[in-house]
Amino acid sequence: MQLFVNLPVKDLDRSKEFFTGLGFTFFGMAEGMASVVINQETQVMLLTEPVFSTYVAKEIADAGKATEAILVLGMENPEQVDALVDKALAAGATPAGVKQEDGVRYQRGFADLDGHHWEALCLVQPAS
Repeated sequence: MQLFVNLPVKDLDRSKEFFTGLGFTFFGMAEGMASVVINQETQVMLLTEPVFSTYVAKEIADAGKATEAILVLGMENPEQVDALVDKALAAGATPAGVKQEDGVRYQRGFADLDGHHWEALCLVQPAS
């Protein structure tokens, strides 16, 4: 099974540059949309707000004012968490959420250029 998350964006070129800077690649770009490849089973579809609006009957939420979802990326170790979030912040993202470091998880978050809340999470495996 695959998962495709769809997010509205104001400036597709700016969003593509942001996610490329984080090390992600794209697949299946078309007019007004581009697909960020997370892994073989997961892609995040970035759609300009006019294109996104053709798929919904409700008003598009302003992610800069309200949180509708938190997108969590599983990482292998805390260093990967820090590297991704630090890259995002350097590329114009803003900090989001509260850093979690409790022996079970290591987690940090950021809001992308359109205000969507992302978290990078490393689950710590208990010692055997």
